[in-house]
Amino acid sequence: MTIETDYGTVEYEEENLITFADGLFGFPALKRYLFLALDEEDDSMLLMQSVEDSNVGFALINPYILCPDYAPELTPQELSCLKVSDQEELSYYSVCVIHSDYLENTVNLKCPLVINPETRQGIQVILENSPYGCRHALRSFPSVAASADMENGE
Repeated sequence: MTIETDYGTVEYEEENLITFADGLFGFPALKRYLFLALDEEDDSMLLMQSVEDSNVGFALINPYILCPDYAPELTPQELSCLKVSDQEELSYYSVCVIHSDYLENTVNLKCPLVINPETRQGIQVILENSPYGCRHALRSFPSVAASADMENGE
Protein backbone atom coordinates (compact mmCIF):
# COMPACT_ATOMS: atom_id res chain seq x y z
CA MET A 1 0.00 0.00 0.00
CA THR A 2 1.04 3.62 -0.40
CA ILE A 3 0.18 6.93 1.18
CA GLU A 4 1.00 10.48 0.09
CA THR A 5 2.62 12.52 2.85
CA ASP A 6 4.29 15.91 3.07
CA TYR A 7 7.52 13.94 2.59
CA GLY A 8 6.43 12.16 -0.57
CA THR A 9 4.93 8.78 -1.32
CA VAL A 10 5.49 6.16 1.37
CA GLU A 11 4.98 2.44 0.83
CA TYR A 12 3.88 0.32 3.77
CA GLU A 13 2.39 -3.03 4.70
CA GLU A 14 -0.64 -3.50 6.93
CA GLU A 15 1.53 -5.13 9.61
CA ASN A 16 3.57 -1.90 9.86
CA LEU A 17 0.59 0.03 11.26
CA ILE A 18 -0.07 0.93 14.87
CA THR A 19 -3.77 0.79 15.78
CA PHE A 20 -5.45 2.96 18.40
CA ALA A 21 -8.85 1.31 18.97
CA ASP A 22 -10.26 4.47 20.54
CA GLY A 23 -8.38 6.89 18.30
CA LEU A 24 -6.51 9.84 19.80
CA PHE A 25 -7.80 12.84 21.75
CA GLY A 26 -9.44 15.09 19.17
CA PHE A 27 -9.19 12.41 16.45
CA PRO A 28 -11.43 9.53 17.60
CA ALA A 29 -12.29 8.36 14.08
CA LEU A 30 -8.65 7.95 12.98
CA LYS A 31 -7.36 4.67 14.32
CA ARG A 32 -4.52 3.46 12.07
CA TYR A 33 -1.12 5.15 11.90
CA LEU A 34 2.22 4.59 10.27
CA PHE A 35 5.30 5.55 12.30
CA LEU A 36 8.02 7.09 10.12
CA ALA A 37 11.53 7.71 11.42
CA LEU A 38 12.80 11.19 10.64
CA ASP A 39 16.33 9.79 10.78
CA GLU A 40 16.86 6.14 9.87
CA GLU A 41 19.61 5.80 12.48
CA ASP A 42 17.71 7.49 15.31
CA ASP A 43 14.17 6.60 16.36
CA SER A 44 13.94 9.18 19.15
CA MET A 45 11.83 11.43 16.89
CA LEU A 46 9.10 10.07 14.65
CA LEU A 47 6.32 11.24 12.42
CA MET A 48 3.06 9.42 13.15
CA GLN A 49 1.06 9.58 9.91
CA SER A 50 -2.63 8.68 9.72
CA VAL A 51 -3.29 6.28 6.84
CA GLU A 52 -7.00 7.16 6.98
CA ASP A 53 -6.44 10.90 6.46
CA SER A 54 -3.10 11.85 4.93
CA ASN A 55 -3.58 15.44 6.16
CA VAL A 56 -3.19 14.27 9.78
CA GLY A 57 0.23 13.58 11.22
CA PHE A 58 1.95 14.13 14.55
CA ALA A 59 5.55 14.73 15.54
CA LEU A 60 6.50 12.33 18.33
CA ILE A 61 9.47 12.13 20.63
CA ASN A 62 10.66 9.47 23.02
CA PRO A 63 10.02 11.18 26.38
CA TYR A 64 12.99 9.42 28.00
CA ILE A 65 15.33 11.36 25.68
CA LEU A 66 14.11 14.60 27.24
CA CYS A 67 13.41 13.38 30.73
CA PRO A 68 15.46 10.28 31.67
CA ASP A 69 13.54 9.92 34.95
CA TYR A 70 10.14 10.05 33.21
CA ALA A 71 7.93 7.67 35.20
CA PRO A 72 4.43 7.31 33.82
CA GLU A 73 2.09 5.19 35.96
CA LEU A 74 -0.59 3.30 34.05
CA THR A 75 -3.77 2.00 35.64
CA PRO A 76 -4.57 -1.72 35.73
CA GLN A 77 -7.31 -1.03 33.15
CA GLU A 78 -4.81 0.60 30.77
CA LEU A 79 -2.40 -2.31 31.16
CA SER A 80 -5.25 -4.73 30.51
CA CYS A 81 -6.30 -2.80 27.42
CA LEU A 82 -2.76 -3.19 26.08
CA LYS A 83 -2.68 -6.88 27.11
CA VAL A 84 0.38 -6.62 29.37
CA SER A 85 0.95 -7.08 33.07
CA ASP A 86 4.06 -4.91 33.32
CA GLN A 87 4.37 -1.44 31.85
CA GLU A 88 8.07 -2.10 31.16
CA GLU A 89 6.86 -4.11 28.13
CA LEU A 90 5.48 -0.94 26.52
CA SER A 91 6.85 1.90 24.39
CA TYR A 92 6.03 5.53 25.17
CA TYR A 93 5.90 8.56 22.89
CA SER A 94 5.01 12.17 23.55
CA VAL A 95 3.30 14.44 21.03
CA CYS A 96 5.25 17.56 20.08
CA VAL A 97 3.67 20.81 18.98
CA ILE A 98 5.92 22.36 16.37
CA HIS A 99 5.94 26.14 15.90
CA SER A 100 7.65 28.27 13.26
CA ASP A 101 9.97 29.53 16.02
CA TYR A 102 11.58 26.31 17.25
CA LEU A 103 12.15 27.89 20.66
CA GLU A 104 8.37 27.77 21.14
CA ASN A 105 8.06 24.01 20.47
CA THR A 106 6.38 22.06 23.25
CA VAL A 107 5.93 18.45 24.27
CA ASN A 108 3.01 16.80 26.06
CA LEU A 109 4.29 14.54 28.83
CA LYS A 110 0.91 14.25 30.58
CA CYS A 111 -0.87 12.42 27.73
CA PRO A 112 1.62 9.97 26.21
CA LEU A 113 0.93 7.48 23.47
CA VAL A 114 1.54 4.02 24.92
CA ILE A 115 2.15 1.14 22.53
CA ASN A 116 2.47 -2.59 22.93
CA PRO A 117 5.20 -3.35 20.34
CA GLU A 118 4.20 -7.01 20.21
CA THR A 119 0.54 -6.45 19.26
CA ARG A 120 1.08 -3.02 17.62
CA GLN A 121 -1.89 -1.72 19.61
CA GLY A 122 -1.77 1.65 21.30
CA ILE A 123 -3.71 3.98 23.53
CA GLN A 124 -3.35 7.59 24.55
CA VAL A 125 -3.58 8.05 28.30
CA ILE A 126 -3.95 10.96 30.70
CA LEU A 127 -1.54 10.53 33.58
CA GLU A 128 -3.65 11.50 36.57
CA ASN A 129 -1.99 12.92 39.68
CA SER A 130 1.32 13.25 37.88
CA PRO A 131 3.85 16.09 37.86
CA TYR A 132 3.80 16.19 34.06
CA GLY A 133 2.13 18.89 32.02
CA CYS A 134 0.69 19.19 28.54
CA ARG A 135 2.98 21.98 27.31
CA HIS A 136 6.57 21.57 28.41
CA ALA A 137 8.82 23.86 26.38
CA LEU A 138 11.41 21.73 24.61
CA ARG A 139 14.07 24.31 25.42
CA SER A 140 13.45 23.68 29.14
CA PHE A 141 15.06 20.23 28.95
CA PRO A 142 18.83 20.17 29.57
CA SER A 143 19.57 17.89 26.60
CA VAL A 144 17.71 20.19 24.19
CA ALA A 145 19.19 23.36 25.67
CA ALA A 146 22.72 21.90 25.33
CA SER A 147 22.07 20.97 21.68
CA ALA A 148 20.75 24.46 20.94
CA ASP A 149 23.80 26.02 22.60
CA MET A 150 26.12 23.85 20.48
CA GLU A 151 24.27 24.86 17.30
CA ASN A 152 24.60 28.52 18.27
CA GLY A 153 28.33 28.13 18.93
CA GLU A 154 28.02 28.72 22.68
